[in-house]
Amino acid sequence: MKWTEEMIGDQSGKVAIVTGSNTGIGFHMARALASKGAMVVMACRDSEKAGVAMRRIREEFPDSEVSTSVLDLADLSSVLSFSEGFSSSAERLDILINNAGVMIPPKSRTKDGFELQIGTNHLGHFALTGHLMPVLERTKGSRVVTVSSIAHNPGFIDFEDLHGDKKRYSKWGFYSQSKIANLTFSLELSRRLERSGSGVSAIASHPGYSATDLQRHSLFWRFLNLIVAIPAKRGAEATLYAATEDDALGYPYWGPTGFIEMRGWTGKARMSAKARNEETGRRLWEVSERLTGVGFLSEV
Repeated sequence: MKWTEEMIGDQSGKVAIVTGSNTGIGFHMARALASKGAMVVMACRDSEKAGVAMRRIREEFPDSEVSTSVLDLADLSSVLSFSEGFSSSAERLDILINNAGVMIPPKSRTKDGFELQIGTNHLGHFALTGHLMPVLERTKGSRVVTVSSIAHNPGFIDFEDLHGDKKRYSKWGFYSQSKIANLTFSLELSRRLERSGSGVSAIASHPGYSATDLQRHSLFWRFLNLIVAIPAKRGAEATLYAATEDDALGYPYWGPTGFIEMRGWTGKARMSAKARNEETGRRLWEVSERLTGVGFLSEV
């Protein structure tokens, strides 16, 4: 399927939140949606960098409606503050793109004591989605798109040692855990929304191997960016497809479909059996509610 962002239909009247949109694929998601008329909130940890990115979009598309808001997914109080601020003034939310993430940083913790990658990439977005569910529910045809990765394939969720307290820390192992958690969450969210009769849709996506600032912690991967990776603009396309196209609603996970899904045109991406396991999805949901203190769709 030779789909590009230029094929996105008119998004006028829609409201979108893109987390981590000051750089990389998130920036191109925000830029593309704004160019098609959506009102875009760039939810980012660094307000200064977000402001620079927002001005880039406004300079290119002077009529675009783009704003920034501080959101630190590694701090649940920031997630709550952002959500309350948005929900108090917004009448609708058509598209929530859970994109922001960290990749293979040195071992560290979120403000709430979680291992940084699972805490930021999954738990922060779980809490954000829960807080914003009321406004999503009152918006006809709304979507939650959660960005996973081909790195989810070797990953597994270690419920007995979710934060690496009992074993030697593996940066890649915990990154893969966070990315399979993203996909597992999206699939479980979709099941719960369907059982509740909700009109909200949950879809996941991945960007293939895209050249972004995510690889800043690895000299080797920064080198590979120069010779292997696809541009961030191309890496954003699968998520934009999932966020805007009617046909995307028929399948739960989209991404590049070329060589080991690192590159290529957008299509139906492969999901590991571990991510599709419904018992794992249920358990992850319950653990996420307990750790974040955010409960939603609990009884379905």
